[in-house]
Amino acid sequence: MEGRIKVAVIYYSATGITYQMAQSACEAAGEAGAEVRLRKVRELAPDEAIRSNSGWQAHRLETQDVMEAEPDDLSWADVVILGSPTRYGMVAAQLKQFIDTTGPLWARGALANKVYSAFTSTATSHGGQESTLLSLLTVFYHWGGVVVTPGYTDPSQFVAGNPYGASHTSNNGEVPPDHVALAATALTAKRAVHIGEALKRGLAAG
Repeated sequence: MEGRIKVAVIYYSATGITYQMAQSACEAAGEAGAEVRLRKVRELAPDEAIRSNSGWQAHRLETQDVMEAEPDDLSWADVVILGSPTRYGMVAAQLKQFIDTTGPLWARGALANKVYSAFTSTATSHGGQESTLLSLLTVFYHWGGVVVTPGYTDPSQFVAGNPYGASHTSNNGEVPPDHVALAATALTAKRAVHIGEALKRGLAAG
């Protein structure tokens, strides 16, 4: 395990759309040779709000065994892939709260010189996919990370269409990620692993 690139896929998902994309990222990173951790961030919504939405409640039960993210997961990883649904064109509060706990790591430079990528989902086609991804990329810049996006590095991206990261339109959670969205997520993860491996080799050689 020592020589393998380490990838942390950290996400928030209410009804499971972003979770499915996180699973695709993990699978692709594993296929690319990485050691992978899948972590969800802590839920902040009150129980009554979750119980009022059958999909939300069902997904909480479905993922009750997924470990919650800790700052140590960021320290451990060479590559970090964050996923969040959009909330008013921004990152969900649950993931943002986790990001806000990283100050001690950032202060000692422990988040720098890692590879970072991101993915998102929205209820509608113009619901803030790009703004959410760009807000996550801004976090990575502050951390001193190396940002890796899918760009248009594969013909499939001319169908998926989002160069900033993988994204999906769920129609308010009714439409699960299709093969286009999952392929974009997999491409994002594989590129992150490949660039992460090159960066790790380069830093070790230097």
